Amino acid sequence: MSHNILLPRVMQVGAHSRKNIPEILKSLGCHKPLIITDKIMVKLGYIKDIQNILLDSGISSNYFDDTIPEPTSGSIEAGVRHIREHQYDSIIAVGGGSPIDSAKAMSILGKHGGHIRDYRFPRQVTEQGLPIIAVPTTAGTGSEATRFTIITDDESNEKMLCVGIGFMPVAAIIDYELTLSLPARTTADTGIDALTHAIEAYVSKKSNLYSDTQALAAMQLIGPNLKKVYFNPEDKTAREAMMLGATLAGIAFNNASVALVHGMSRPIGAFFHVPHGLSNAMLLPMITEYSIPNAPEKYADCARAIGIATQEDTLDVANNKLIDALKDINQSLQVPTLAEFGVDKAEFDAIVETMAQQALASGSPNNNPRVPTIAEMVNLYQQLWT
Repeated sequence: MSHNILLPRVMQVGAHSRKNIPEILKSLGCHKPLIITDKIMVKLGYIKDIQNILLDSGISSNYFDDTIPEPTSGSIEAGVRHIREHQYDSIIAVGGGSPIDSAKAMSILGKHGGHIRDYRFPRQVTEQGLPIIAVPTTAGTGSEATRFTIITDDESNEKMLCVGIGFMPVAAIIDYELTLSLPARTTADTGIDALTHAIEAYVSKKSNLYSDTQALAAMQLIGPNLKKVYFNPEDKTAREAMMLGATLAGIAFNNASVALVHGMSRPIGAFFHVPHGLSNAMLLPMITEYSIPNAPEKYADCARAIGIATQEDTLDVANNKLIDALKDINQSLQVPTLAEFGVDKAEFDAIVETMAQQALASGSPNNNPRVPTIAEMVNLYQQLWT
């Protein structure tokens, strides 16, 4: 059986790799890029740095910084209008998953028109939009190496999964120096998000030898370094490992898909505005424990890859260590519960079945080793409160 493997055309990895952006633009025949980012990246000076790199090569650029943490159809349309008014020929997406996801949607709509809901899964988006150079500043969502984008529909409040090679960035710049100023909360949430990507890609029913190799390598990089970068943010060796691990995790799930954690995570973000990485973190220990009976060997491999189990451990011992380690990560990195985040229990109870239906409709839960019914998923959601 063969597998279709998708990757960015160009990947520049390592410190200072952002200095290669002008060369990549010229290789694409592009001369009028728009930098899509957020106001934090502007405030930190990252956008000015990239603009100066471009200017040194004779390329002038503007930026659009009105992306929002959980992009919506409305926020996308604002960027699309800006692109069309100024006729940019390429996009440089700088930031975490939200600016990069926003850029993917703007790339397609800016060139082909329509509304983002027209491109939602199960449609496979094969149209080529404006070429994107993705510059992640978190480690991270892996969005720089995936054919996915997630946008909330303002009308239905649904977090829409959009899929297709048309959303794949042409180039990815994996420069760990851009993560050194991340606040602790962002470091924690995006790091657990990357770990979730690696684990779910590995246990996914769509996994393959290629994706498994990338997922295990990602876990080997992320497992020993996640707490290090949280407690010692200036540890450049750990930051570099996390950055590459996050990209490898993105490559893994891009070629194997994610599963139940992500399926259940998206409605939590859509209805209660919980950041994506944080909602993944809330769910990961519980969903792992729920899923282990249907794939004990694979989850034991995960425990060994992240460095908390040995080859001598039995499957039960390794999997118990995995559950304990995931709970410990959440506790150490101060992941809040839904109640601590401020979600109202009565409001949650009123829409929990809708959340379960939306999660199932996304398709991700069907990739899980153990696929819940709607009723079982409601029960799993309710367990987040206990």
